Amino acid sequence: MPRALWWLLVGMALNVTGGSFLWPLNTIYLHEQLGQPLAVAGAVLMLNSGGSVVGSIVGGVLFDRIGGFRSLLAGACLTMAASAGLSVWHGWPHYAMFLALLGIGSGIVFPVASAYAGAIWPEGGRRAFNALYVAQNVGVAIGSALGGLVASYSFSFVFFANLLLYVAFLVIVTAGLRRIPLLPAPRTKRSREVEKPPSRAVGWALALLCGGYGLCWVSYVQWSTTIAVYTRELHLPVHQYSLLWTINGALIVLAQPVLSRVIRRFMPGMKRQMVIGFAIFAVSFAMLFDADSLGEFAASMVVLTIAEMIVWPAIPAVVSGLAPQGKAGFYQGIVNGTATAGRMIGPVIGGWAADTLGMKPLIGLLVAFALLAVAAALLYDRWLPKPTEKTGKKTAATI
Repeated sequence: MPRALWWLLVGMALNVTGGSFLWPLNTIYLHEQLGQPLAVAGAVLMLNSGGSVVGSIVGGVLFDRIGGFRSLLAGACLTMAASAGLSVWHGWPHYAMFLALLGIGSGIVFPVASAYAGAIWPEGGRRAFNALYVAQNVGVAIGSALGGLVASYSFSFVFFANLLLYVAFLVIVTAGLRRIPLLPAPRTKRSREVEKPPSRAVGWALALLCGGYGLCWVSYVQWSTTIAVYTRELHLPVHQYSLLWTINGALIVLAQPVLSRVIRRFMPGMKRQMVIGFAIFAVSFAMLFDADSLGEFAASMVVLTIAEMIVWPAIPAVVSGLAPQGKAGFYQGIVNGTATAGRMIGPVIGGWAADTLGMKPLIGLLVAFALLAVAAALLYDRWLPKPTEKTGKKTAATI
């Protein structure tokens, strides 16, 4: 990989580590330390996610307008400023305000990082996005593990550690990427005249991919909400439920070399990779119908993690191939915003279905969502030009 991509990966690992110090503890802090009802805590977290959706679109537009380096600086400075505010003022209602700003800042960073990775190493294809995915999950694993340990001493230390890691991210970005700004091509009057908006076919492809992606995120987030409550109803101890996420993180980091070889051997095309990945998602949720022990939940988590490792890096890679020139950032912003929206509305949908219909019908709904994602992956390129046609632009089907 290019050296610049390594700088980006290290920076994103630090960025996600900083975020992961805080996000698992937000509800606990709001409820136990600030004395807010759980409904208010949920509203604050939804505000944070809504800020991230807005930030995703803003970040994508910034990448296309001012280039990757300046866009990353903008997102890093905003997250650092919000984190600094939290370090000083973490009472109510300041906490909610700064958490919303953190959502906007992180929302800017993630699509910019995806578009930047594709621009730094275009010949790497999905490998660039896969490396970024692994780096982010390393940050999740480290931050989640250390956040609780630091919070056991003082929540103030959590805010300070969060700030230090965002400062480190800003330093890494500045040191490693300042000479690789990847500025957008100048837009002359002539180029504006000949430039055409994305075709309807590309729009449909993007809509189908993001639709399937969002549905799978709605399903995936149930593991930390309704399924977590379900395991407690089945009398699984909390430490056994936590072990499931340890399995998830360990597989993502340690199983990459093996899975990469399997993907290269049996899933040479991105479309096949997405279809198989979404189908494995459906299998993982179907395994929950009769699950009532740690071993059965662990088996489902292993299958879910394999599906995640196949699909999550593939979507931004395919969208990168679909994006018209000068729109890579905007398209990645839509992808990141879709994932955030799925995480935001997933607990609401899952909670309503579990309370109204019961847990088994909810699991059936999750399987149906994954199957709809399979259909979306099968159909997304139906209206795109075929690879044999001389269109002058490489389509996602040829990646």
